[in-house]
Amino acid sequence: MKIAHINMFYSPTFGGVEQVMQELAERQVRDGHEVHVFCCDSDKYNQIKIKEEVINGVKVHRCPYWFRLSLSTHIWPSLLWKLPKYDFDILHSHVSGHLYVLITGLVSKFKKSKHVHTTHCPWTDAFRPKILKPFLFVNDLVLNKWAFSMIDKVVSITPWEVETFLSKYVDKDKIEIIPNGMDPILYKRVIPNNFKKNLKINGKLVLFFGRLNPTKGPEVLAKTALEILKERKDIYFLFIGPDEGKKDEVIEIVKNEKNIQVLDPIRDKRKIAEMYQAADVYVLPSYREGLPLTLFEAYASGLPVVASPVNGISYELKEGENGFLVNYGDVNNLKRKILEVLDNEKLAKKFSENNKKKAKNYSWDIIEKRYMVVYIKSKTF
Repeated sequence: MKIAHINMFYSPTFGGVEQVMQELAERQVRDGHEVHVFCCDSDKYNQIKIKEEVINGVKVHRCPYWFRLSLSTHIWPSLLWKLPKYDFDILHSHVSGHLYVLITGLVSKFKKSKHVHTTHCPWTDAFRPKILKPFLFVNDLVLNKWAFSMIDKVVSITPWEVETFLSKYVDKDKIEIIPNGMDPILYKRVIPNNFKKNLKINGKLVLFFGRLNPTKGPEVLAKTALEILKERKDIYFLFIGPDEGKKDEVIEIVKNEKNIQVLDPIRDKRKIAEMYQAADVYVLPSYREGLPLTLFEAYASGLPVVASPVNGISYELKEGENGFLVNYGDVNNLKRKILEVLDNEKLAKKFSENNKKKAKNYSWDIIEKRYMVVYIKSKTF
């Protein structure tokens, strides 16, 4: 097959959707397919000079963007004349609600390609500027419905999306539910593991790994960390990830607390595995989530998880089986549950074993094969 993935960003941009695309695209190349990626020529912060390149066999086309509405929303209508230059069997767009999804649909009709779309759970207007709300209303009322009318198969990453939003845009027989996956490298023990030693950590480790932005709630964990450290000095906290508006706030909250470190993102897969395996609990204090890749990465590494019961998380994290669920912003309960995991070895071991077993269902090799089945099904619509 000739396959094109379309999204706002691609590697080297750090993010869950970008990782999903890369995991799928590179496996599809290994399976003998011709795979292209179309994205804008930005990494969120800066313009990327290289417009055409091949990354691990994937042909990447970066289209000039005209302007940006926010850090994660760039406007790049140049896709409209770039994409039709090629003939594809499958056009696979990612993240609902963007202009490029509509453009992909128009091109699919013109070129007689099949259009598959993965939503990635974008359904909120939280933290968005008020000035954009009228546009978002029109986008939801008109453009989204038009875009979905030109999609042959929709992939939802969680049942929550189908029940709450997708049913108003598309017939359920067009929807497939495929969760995100994780890399098998996370199963393999990193020996020796010098992660804690290199960071001078001599105690239990609480990990936050992800983008430091308003939806992820890193400031909630920072406040919780300070409360815990008033009573305990044998516990350490790590915040690792790119700044998307919350890093300065986290640093301001923790100030010079020596048991808390805020670090830049880690991209090397082996080092990511080492990081997870060195931690004692993974915390997702999010305001909203789709179905975060880091949840399954933590599972594969045998980490107990404490997370907010938002959107897709509550479908995949069962209270008392995989960890604990704590409402967003509830610092006192978050503190209590983190300490319960750290201080109860029997409970932590139970969570660890359950999570390793659960993660085996989410290998990227399995997920990619499920997507290929969807591609084939799309040809019947």
